[in-house]
Amino acid sequence: MKEDKEKIISRIASHYKEILKLIGEDPEREGLLKTPERAAKALYEVTEGYKQSATEIASKAIFEHDGKGMVIVKDIEFYSMCEHHILPFFGKVCVGYLPKGKILGLSKLARIVDVYAKRLQVQERFTAQICNKISEIIPNDGVMVVCEGSHLCMKMRGVEKQDSSTVTYEASGKFSDSADLRKEFLKMCGLE
Repeated sequence: MKEDKEKIISRIASHYKEILKLIGEDPEREGLLKTPERAAKALYEVTEGYKQSATEIASKAIFEHDGKGMVIVKDIEFYSMCEHHILPFFGKVCVGYLPKGKILGLSKLARIVDVYAKRLQVQERFTAQICNKISEIIPNDGVMVVCEGSHLCMKMRGVEKQDSSTVTYEASGKFSDSADLRKEFLKMCGLE
């Protein structure tokens, strides 16, 4: 696997070298000599989610549980790349669910966020993927995910709105059916 990784990084680096030439830079100048390889390694790292399975990660930490109270992990930071401009977007996710006989190890919720963040994304799909995967992995009476992100594609290019942020949410089960339950979730996440 390591050899494959090195070959992939080398191939990506060769493309970065060409991109540097296309924008008018000299990839042979001192400051840029290692830039193609560094950029390739960075791109490889921030897209590792394609090589990971959220189901496999979560399956190692599912436990019996009799309680029915809401489980929430809030302020899970994420870093992702906009699929439209290949520029970063980042922020925080709040994930909650209503257990139905089983619970998921808390760190696995954060790992599920990372699996989907480390892909080329749009925030709307990212939020839905997290919600759908948690709904699929463990028995539950509902899942809710709220994501707040800042997008460099809006801040450093295009409309250049520095203070903008985007909030998306996805809900299933009882969260979809009950405005009171959604309100309680948002309050516990510090969003209301």
